[in-house]
Amino acid sequence: MKFYVIGIDDNQNQEFSSEVNHIIQSNSIFSGGKRHYEIVKEYLPTAHQWIDIVVPLSDVFKQYQSCENIVVFASGDPLFFGFANTIKREVPDAEIILYPYFNSLQLLAHRLVLPYHDMHIVSLTGRPWDKFDEALISGYAKMGILTDKKNHTPSTIAQRMLDFGYDNYTMTVGELLGNKEKENTSTWNIKDIIGKAFKFPNNIILQQTYKRNKPFGLPNEKCHLLDGRVNMITKMPIRLLSLSMLDLWNKETLWDVGFCTGSVSIEAKLQFPHLKVIAFEIREEGRELIDANAKLWGTPGIESYIGDFTQKDISELPRPDAVFIGGHGGKMNHIIQKIAPILADNGVIVFNSVSENSQSLFREAIQENNLTLQESTSIQIDNYNTILVMKAIKNK
Repeated sequence: MKFYVIGIDDNQNQEFSSEVNHIIQSNSIFSGGKRHYEIVKEYLPTAHQWIDIVVPLSDVFKQYQSCENIVVFASGDPLFFGFANTIKREVPDAEIILYPYFNSLQLLAHRLVLPYHDMHIVSLTGRPWDKFDEALISGYAKMGILTDKKNHTPSTIAQRMLDFGYDNYTMTVGELLGNKEKENTSTWNIKDIIGKAFKFPNNIILQQTYKRNKPFGLPNEKCHLLDGRVNMITKMPIRLLSLSMLDLWNKETLWDVGFCTGSVSIEAKLQFPHLKVIAFEIREEGRELIDANAKLWGTPGIESYIGDFTQKDISELPRPDAVFIGGHGGKMNHIIQKIAPILADNGVIVFNSVSENSQSLFREAIQENNLTLQESTSIQIDNYNTILVMKAIKNK
């Protein structure tokens, strides 16, 4: 099976090379989105078949199976979050011949005469917020964002940024780029774009106006606390030690069991923006606390759940390779028993023990669930009780 994949813009008057014109006239089966068909149909042979690219894509590729040669029209560069990548995934043995055009973010950079070699790219087209959250927390100076029609418009993106304190960017929106009659670019302050509607397709470039402060170690006194009680937050040096023992650079998913104020989850997300962080707390007050502290420190993307962890249905959650236990409520064995079977091989559990009894509970629980105690470190902060930070691992 051979695919000719031709990149186009939104201009109604396409200027194809003689080579591409020859390919179009020599074939009869074409494919692309409905918008693409409206642009190119006048260039196609009279006797042609068009296969719409719509979800589910599995149905589209079933139609392709009976074809020997297919000409696909795609927006911009088909390898830039484009349909050529889908073909490579779905039909690995297919021959692909590419005729790319500028992708939409290149076009927007060209309109701004903006060098883009150092621009960080995020696609939110039908995707979750994860990569955008990671980019925000990482603090890239220049970001190019691919939008969609509903959940990730310029306005909703701006709202998410403001919710977590990221007003330190300007946003340039490119509308209908490549359409010589209708394209438009405009630059806004983040707060001024809320509620604005833009023609689709559109995309955005974010340019940083100043760099946000990003502490290494959240100061305890600036966090929102449970009933104002300083004892109910994991102290900063202990928090950093615990995160160090979790070895989070090499991890993908952290579970924080008993998050209370959310300080461990937030510190982890702030220092390791790539992490998927899922936090659990039995107290209802935790819901407001973790939300307030996440917004205070600019850490979107933390998933939190309120209720008894031992009763929580975890079957649909991402499998953890790192777990921090901040509270156990006397149910240590139940907690470890629930975590151990789904903890990834070489996964880590770290627990901060404040008493000999809790140390014993943790040791017994990991032994009963075939985990190995690898490391224990004692630390005391000011006049507070000595904390034993304990690390267990799951062997292959």
